[in-house]
Amino acid sequence: MARLQVICLSFFVSVIAFHSSCVNGNFTRSMAFYFGAQHSHINGDDLQLVLDPTSGSGIQSKRPFLFGSIEMQIKLVPGNSAGTVTAYYLSSTGDEHDEIDFEFLGNSSRQPYVVHTNVYTRGHGGREQQFYLWFDPTTDYHNYTIHWTNSTIVWYIDNVPIRVYRNHLDKGIPYPNQQGMRVYASIWNADSWATIGGQVKIDWSNAPFTAEFRRFRPRACYWNGPISISQCATSSLDHWWNLPEYDQLSSDKQGQMNSTRSNYMIYDYCKDTQRYNGLMPGECFQPEF
Repeated sequence: MARLQVICLSFFVSVIAFHSSCVNGNFTRSMAFYFGAQHSHINGDDLQLVLDPTSGSGIQSKRPFLFGSIEMQIKLVPGNSAGTVTAYYLSSTGDEHDEIDFEFLGNSSRQPYVVHTNVYTRGHGGREQQFYLWFDPTTDYHNYTIHWTNSTIVWYIDNVPIRVYRNHLDKGIPYPNQQGMRVYASIWNADSWATIGGQVKIDWSNAPFTAEFRRFRPRACYWNGPISISQCATSSLDHWWNLPEYDQLSSDKQGQMNSTRSNYMIYDYCKDTQRYNGLMPGECFQPEF
C-alpha cells in the first residue's frame, strides 16, 4: 500500500502527471449526503457509509465533472454482507443519463467479493462485466480509479486495469462524452438481485453494515455547461489525462489487464450470445486498445 501514500502520483507511470496538482478531494468540502446522513459519518478525508434496517446511505460530489482521473480508496463490508451493494460511480441525471460504475456485490462469509462494472449512455446500460476480486477487500483499503476521457474509459484496481471502453462514436456506437457527471458513493439493500441472483437475502442480525472510504481524489475537469464539451477535451498539462501518452494502455498494462481478465472475469456481456440471440452490441466487435 506504500504507493497509495503518494497521492499525487498518477496510476500511470509517467512524470507528466506531476504537472497537474491534486484536486483537494476532502469529503467535507467536496461532497454532500443525499440520503442516510443520520447514521453515517464524515471526518475530513474519511467517510463511513452505513446500511441498517431503516436505510442505506449515499454521498455525491457537490459539482459535476467531464473527463478526468477520479480515485477513491474503499474498505468493504466484512463478514456476511450478502444482499448488500457498495457502489462508487459517476452519473449524470435524467432519463437519458450517462453513468460509469463500480459496484461491489456482498457475499456470504469467506466467499470472494464480486465487482460489477457497467457503462450507461443516454439512459441505456446493459454493458456489464463482472470479476472476482483477487484479494480480501474488507481487511484494508484498496484504490479504485475511473479514468475517463473523450477517447476511452479505463477501470483500475490498485493500478491494475481491469476493463477498457473506447469511444467509437464514428461507428455509431454511443459513448458518454456530452454530459457532466457527479461522483457518488453509496451502500444499499440489493438482496432482490445482488447475491446469486437474489437467492441469498440480507441477514439483518449482522447489521449495521459499514463501508469505509478515504482519499477521494477527483483530478478532473469541472463541468460548466455545454461549453465544457470542447474545453474539457483539450490536451494540456492541466488536463494531463487527455494527453496522447494516456490514450492507450502500455504493453505492460495490457498484459496486466489480460491476465486479470483471464483469471478473474466471471461475466462479459460481449460473450453472452444467448442474451442477444447472436445480435451482439457493436462495440463488441471493435478494438479495446
